[in-house]
Amino acid sequence: MPSESAVLVPRNTKQTGDETEARIIAALIEYDYSVSIPFGDNDRYDLIVDTESRLRRVQYKTGWVEDEVVRFKTASKTTVGGTVTLTDYGGDIDAFAVRCKDTDELYWVSLEAAGRKNTDLRLAEPEIDHSNVKRAEKYRFERRLP
Repeated sequence: MPSESAVLVPRNTKQTGDETEARIIAALIEYDYSVSIPFGDNDRYDLIVDTESRLRRVQYKTGWVEDEVVRFKTASKTTVGGTVTLTDYGGDIDAFAVRCKDTDELYWVSLEAAGRKNTDLRLAEPEIDHSNVKRAEKYRFERRLP
Protein backbone atom coordinates (compact mmCIF):
# COMPACT_ATOMS: atom_id res chain seq x y z
CA MET A 1 0.00 0.00 0.00
CA PRO A 2 1.42 3.42 -0.93
CA SER A 3 2.33 5.77 1.88
CA GLU A 4 0.29 8.92 2.40
CA SER A 5 3.09 10.95 0.87
CA ALA A 6 3.28 8.77 -2.25
CA VAL A 7 1.98 10.35 -5.42
CA LEU A 8 -0.31 8.13 -7.47
CA VAL A 9 0.42 8.39 -11.18
CA PRO A 10 -2.55 7.91 -13.51
CA ARG A 11 -2.32 4.77 -15.62
CA ASN A 12 -1.71 5.16 -19.32
CA THR A 13 -3.60 3.16 -21.94
CA LYS A 14 -0.62 0.84 -22.58
CA GLN A 15 -0.41 -0.08 -18.90
CA THR A 16 -4.17 -0.63 -18.73
CA GLY A 17 -3.98 -2.92 -21.79
CA ASP A 18 -1.06 -4.84 -20.28
CA GLU A 19 -3.03 -5.36 -17.06
CA THR A 20 -6.02 -6.60 -19.05
CA GLU A 21 -3.85 -9.03 -21.01
CA ALA A 22 -2.13 -10.37 -17.88
CA ARG A 23 -5.42 -10.82 -16.00
CA ILE A 24 -7.06 -12.62 -18.93
CA ILE A 25 -4.09 -14.94 -19.52
CA ALA A 26 -3.90 -15.78 -15.81
CA ALA A 27 -7.62 -16.59 -15.68
CA LEU A 28 -7.47 -18.79 -18.79
CA ILE A 29 -4.54 -20.72 -17.31
CA GLU A 30 -6.45 -21.10 -14.02
CA TYR A 31 -9.27 -22.70 -16.05
CA ASP A 32 -6.69 -25.16 -17.52
CA TYR A 33 -6.57 -23.71 -21.03
CA SER A 34 -3.33 -23.58 -22.97
CA VAL A 35 -2.65 -20.01 -24.16
CA SER A 36 -0.33 -18.95 -26.98
CA ILE A 37 0.70 -15.40 -27.79
CA PRO A 38 1.55 -14.58 -31.40
CA PHE A 39 4.99 -13.10 -32.03
CA GLY A 40 4.92 -9.41 -33.03
CA ASP A 41 2.07 -6.93 -33.22
CA ASN A 42 0.79 -7.56 -36.72
CA ASP A 43 -1.92 -10.14 -36.08
CA ARG A 44 -5.59 -9.23 -35.72
CA TYR A 45 -5.83 -11.39 -32.60
CA ASP A 46 -3.98 -11.13 -29.28
CA LEU A 47 -4.15 -14.72 -28.03
CA ILE A 48 -4.76 -18.25 -29.18
CA VAL A 49 -6.68 -20.41 -26.73
CA ASP A 50 -6.38 -24.17 -27.17
CA THR A 51 -9.69 -25.80 -26.29
CA GLU A 52 -10.42 -29.51 -26.52
CA SER A 53 -12.19 -29.03 -29.84
CA ARG A 54 -10.11 -26.34 -31.61
CA LEU A 55 -7.80 -23.34 -31.46
CA ARG A 56 -9.63 -20.05 -30.89
CA ARG A 57 -8.29 -16.65 -31.92
CA VAL A 58 -9.05 -14.11 -29.20
CA GLN A 59 -8.88 -10.33 -29.07
CA TYR A 60 -8.66 -8.95 -25.55
CA LYS A 61 -10.36 -5.66 -24.68
CA THR A 62 -10.65 -3.40 -21.67
CA GLY A 63 -14.20 -2.42 -20.80
CA TRP A 64 -15.59 0.23 -18.46
CA VAL A 65 -18.87 0.82 -16.62
CA GLU A 66 -21.18 3.56 -17.85
CA ASP A 67 -24.92 3.83 -17.11
CA GLU A 68 -25.06 0.35 -15.49
CA VAL A 69 -23.50 -1.17 -18.62
CA VAL A 70 -20.07 -2.69 -19.24
CA ARG A 71 -18.96 -1.18 -22.54
CA PHE A 72 -16.11 -2.22 -24.81
CA LYS A 73 -14.97 -1.46 -28.33
CA THR A 74 -15.17 -4.23 -30.92
CA ALA A 75 -13.40 -2.46 -33.77
CA SER A 76 -9.75 -1.51 -34.12
CA LYS A 77 -8.94 2.15 -34.63
CA THR A 78 -6.04 3.18 -36.86
CA THR A 79 -4.89 6.56 -38.05
CA VAL A 80 -3.10 6.87 -41.39
CA GLY A 81 -2.25 10.28 -42.79
CA GLY A 82 -4.61 11.96 -40.33
CA THR A 83 -7.58 9.79 -41.32
CA VAL A 84 -9.12 7.64 -38.58
CA THR A 85 -10.45 4.25 -39.68
CA LEU A 86 -12.53 1.80 -37.63
CA THR A 87 -12.28 -1.82 -38.75
CA ASP A 88 -14.35 -4.62 -37.27
CA TYR A 89 -12.73 -8.00 -36.69
CA GLY A 90 -14.91 -9.84 -39.21
CA GLY A 91 -13.69 -13.43 -39.52
CA ASP A 92 -10.26 -12.62 -38.04
CA ILE A 93 -11.14 -13.67 -34.47
CA ASP A 94 -13.44 -16.11 -32.72
CA ALA A 95 -14.10 -14.22 -29.48
CA PHE A 96 -13.40 -11.20 -27.30
CA ALA A 97 -12.00 -11.67 -23.80
CA VAL A 98 -12.93 -8.56 -21.82
CA ARG A 99 -11.75 -7.21 -18.47
CA CYS A 100 -13.89 -4.47 -17.00
CA LYS A 101 -11.39 -2.05 -15.48
CA ASP A 102 -13.98 -0.70 -13.00
CA THR A 103 -15.05 -4.06 -11.53
CA ASP A 104 -12.17 -6.37 -12.58
CA GLU A 105 -14.76 -8.88 -13.85
CA LEU A 106 -13.89 -10.95 -16.93
CA TYR A 107 -16.23 -11.67 -19.82
CA TRP A 108 -16.09 -13.98 -22.85
CA VAL A 109 -18.09 -12.75 -25.87
CA SER A 110 -18.13 -14.70 -29.12
CA LEU A 111 -17.69 -12.71 -32.31
CA GLU A 112 -21.27 -13.58 -33.29
CA ALA A 113 -22.65 -12.10 -30.04
CA ALA A 114 -20.63 -8.87 -30.33
CA GLY A 115 -21.56 -5.69 -32.15
CA ARG A 116 -19.49 -4.48 -35.10
CA LYS A 117 -18.13 -1.34 -33.39
CA ASN A 118 -18.92 -1.78 -29.69
CA THR A 119 -20.80 -4.01 -27.32
CA ASP A 120 -22.76 -3.29 -24.13
CA LEU A 121 -23.25 -5.86 -21.37
CA ARG A 122 -26.02 -4.80 -18.98
CA LEU A 123 -25.29 -5.08 -15.26
CA ALA A 124 -28.87 -4.36 -14.15
CA GLU A 125 -32.03 -6.25 -15.09
CA PRO A 126 -33.23 -4.78 -18.42
CA GLU A 127 -36.64 -3.13 -18.56
CA ILE A 128 -37.49 -5.07 -21.72
CA ASP A 129 -36.77 -8.62 -22.79
CA HIS A 130 -35.20 -8.32 -26.22
CA SER A 131 -32.66 -10.47 -28.06
CA ASN A 132 -30.31 -7.48 -28.48
CA VAL A 133 -30.12 -6.92 -24.71
CA LYS A 134 -27.07 -8.73 -23.37
CA ARG A 135 -26.91 -9.41 -19.63
CA ALA A 136 -23.34 -9.14 -18.31
CA GLU A 137 -23.92 -12.09 -15.97
CA LYS A 138 -24.49 -14.41 -18.95
CA TYR A 139 -21.08 -13.56 -20.44
CA ARG A 140 -18.91 -13.96 -17.33
CA PHE A 141 -15.83 -16.10 -17.93
CA GLU A 142 -16.90 -19.00 -15.75
CA ARG A 143 -20.18 -19.32 -17.68
CA ARG A 144 -19.05 -18.73 -21.28
CA LEU A 145 -15.59 -20.17 -21.85
CA PRO A 146 -15.57 -22.76 -24.64
